[in-house]
Amino acid sequence: MKSKTIGLAVSICLLFSVTGCRADKITGGLKKVEKSEFLMGTLVNIKVYDRDINKADSAAEKALARIREIEGLMSANQKDSEVNLLNQNAGERPVKVSADTQKVVEKGLYYGRLSEGLFDITVGPLVELWGIGTENPKVPGEQELKNALELTDYRDVEVNEEKGEVYLKRHGMGLDLGGIAKGYAADEVKEALVGEGIKHAIINLGGNVLTIGARYDGKPWNIGIKDPEAPAKGILGIVRITDATIVTSGDYERYFEKDGKRHHHILNPFTGYPGIGEVRGVTIVTSSSFDADALSTTVFLLGVEKGMDLVENLEGVEAIVVTDDRQVVLSSGINDWFSLSKPDYKVRWVGAE
Repeated sequence: MKSKTIGLAVSICLLFSVTGCRADKITGGLKKVEKSEFLMGTLVNIKVYDRDINKADSAAEKALARIREIEGLMSANQKDSEVNLLNQNAGERPVKVSADTQKVVEKGLYYGRLSEGLFDITVGPLVELWGIGTENPKVPGEQELKNALELTDYRDVEVNEEKGEVYLKRHGMGLDLGGIAKGYAADEVKEALVGEGIKHAIINLGGNVLTIGARYDGKPWNIGIKDPEAPAKGILGIVRITDATIVTSGDYERYFEKDGKRHHHILNPFTGYPGIGEVRGVTIVTSSSFDADALSTTVFLLGVEKGMDLVENLEGVEAIVVTDDRQVVLSSGINDWFSLSKPDYKVRWVGAE
């Protein structure tokens, strides 16, 4: 669904260099510790700013350790993960899971209900069938898709909160938490860093960008949104945020081409095919990366009108939607946070004629 190595690898790019681990002295006597590691199927980059270099280094390492822990629980690529254990026991028995996995499953089911099934954490069979992002992607046959769709329904997931158990009701079902787990991990990283007394940091989990406080110089962080037509080269616009998160989903990074047609990774759980519509990319701006992760996929599949209607009815959530006719549609609360960089795109506000 959005096994979101969609990242900045799919959608966003920070206007800072991404390197290995290092420590630099910067403005105002603060020092920067930067650490990068490949986790959860994507490059994770954490920059922490503090006067105490040892404190910053320790905090950054604790943050990475927390991501490793979450990956071990929820990765579909690790045989002993809780997600794989759940999938192996589909239709057989409930499985006791950690509080982390239970929270992510419950949030996924919440967005399944909110989106009326467009966001569905049981797309595992569909994701496996298409193989987008693997060495052998393919366009499935109609019967294959039909079989996978019969196993895709978030309503067939049961959570027993008291026992801490999750149960997939039917044989062959499969959870895929790729569309929401990175958002949860980003929020957990923030909690870990703030718990260590960090007041300035920026976290990038493959496109899930989350900031703590203002930038080291007191100004907002500048986050670049990629141009869908030239994602490797161009910045469409810049979003300025303080103590917030930005998550983007787009059709222009994780895809393959077959017979001249592009097939991207954002799968519609009703049709089994990649979402088709006027939307090229969706950027969600809010306080929780956990929520932004699911919402970026949901709005993408809903389309401009229905997607923006949803955003306008959610408190503290804003969106930037890029369409295939080079429009940049902004929700009503974006204010002056966004600046367009490409003159060949046209900005349109929700509600404006």
